This record gives sequence, structure tokens and C-alpha cells, in this order.
Amino acid sequence: MSLLRPFTIAEQIDEAASCKTMRFIGTLHADPGQFVMIWIPGKDEFPMSVSYTGEAFGVTYKIIGEGTQSLSAMKPGERVGIRGPYGRGFEVHGRRMLAVAGGAGMAVIAPLIDMAIEKGAEVDLVLGARTESEIIMRGRCESAGAEVHISTDDGTAGAKGLATDITSQLLENATFDSVCACGPEKMIAGVYSMSKKLDLPFQASLERFIKCGIGICDSCAIDGMHVCKDGPVFSGEVLATLDDFGKGRLSPSGRRLPLD
Repeated sequence: MSLLRPFTIAEQIDEAASCKTMRFIGTLHADPGQFVMIWIPGKDEFPMSVSYTGEAFGVTYKIIGEGTQSLSAMKPGERVGIRGPYGRGFEVHGRRMLAVAGGAGMAVIAPLIDMAIEKGAEVDLVLGARTESEIIMRGRCESAGAEVHISTDDGTAGAKGLATDITSQLLENATFDSVCACGPEKMIAGVYSMSKKLDLPFQASLERFIKCGIGICDSCAIDGMHVCKDGPVFSGEVLATLDDFGKGRLSPSGRRLPLD
């Protein structure tokens, strides 16, 4: 188990409506797709994907509950406890990669794009959101050198429709060596299906309710595996063996629920 380390908040950045990035004073190296457990003294501990790795590392989060509300109210100079990084991250395969991000999943895909381009790969990014005000990190990825394709449900930016619509068009009209995805699981399942038909290497980051971060509590179980330890990033070969992928999830209490 990774030891809990104190980190001082350097800044809070508003990314979009109800979405912030918190960066820290200090260094934490993580593979794209790995996560850390953040502890707010007297409040709670919860997982956060690393959106900036190395020096002044950071996490990006949506404000959706009491824990993230408390996190969003913290100021530079205050401290949190962090353990990790945990889990399996993304790998770069081939010379041209198609990345598909939905909503806050962009925070997981952004460091992968940075790594891929640093290794000499070309990257096309499909970035989907419900509306223009929820698009995050577009400029970061364009500055890194990615070709960015935007879709919004309401048509306020880019093409009107789903990220999977643009993904289908790109896969029909261009050649890629691999595909990766992070976002709503139904979106991921759609992208996986397209990739499988073309026999393209595929990776995706899945989201489940993580409590311990080290594969003990079973809250993030999926078909006998644990998202916190065996994932969060899974290959297409592993996803093909998971009956719950794209279909079901566990509630915080362990009750089996249909996928939203």
C-alpha cells in the first residue's frame, strides 16, 4: 500500500461548469489513466484520476457530492493527504491513435495525448460534451498537437450529435493503429464495438465506485476483477470477457444496478 503523503494546494482552476482542476506543490509521477486517493481531513477520502503528472501534478473533478463540494471550497496553501498512484494506466500503441473522450473523461485522456505526442505518435481526439460550456481541455490538446474533433448533444459547438457519430466517420475515412476511450460507459461500449470490427487494439478507462483503491473492499468489482487494481484501464481483450461491461454496475452499498 502506498503511504499517505501531505500535499499543499497550489491553485484551483475553473475548467467548466461544476468542473475544476486542483494542482499541487510537489511531484507525483503517474501513468495516464492511473488515479490517487485524496483525503480531506475530517471529511472524506475518494479517488481522483491524475490529469497532470510530474511536477505540479493535478487532478480534475466534477462537483457532484459532499466530498467534491468540500474539495472545491479549499484554498491555495491548504493541505490534503494523497496516496497512490494506483491501478493500470494507458499504453501508447502504434504511430497514429484515435482518442475518444466524453465529458469529464477528457481529464483522463489529456495526459495520454501528451504522452503519445511526446513519443512521436499522431493523435486524433474526439471530444464530446452535452453543451459547449462543458467542454474541457480542448486548448491543452490542440497545443500539444492533437487534431481535435468536437461534438455536442445540443450543437452549440462542433457537430451536433454524439461522440460515437464522429468516431464512426473517422474510422471509416482514416487509418489508425489503436483506439482509446474514457467517458460514459455506453459511449465506451460503442467505440469498442467499432474498434473490434476493424480489429484495432483498444483500451478504455472504466469508472466504478472505488473505496479502498487497492482491491480489498470489492466495491468496484466487475466480473471477478477490480477496477481499482486490474484497471481502471482495460484492454479490448479483457473487456470482451466482462459480462457487465456496458450493461451493469454496483451501487455504493453493493447492489447491482443497470448502467445509466
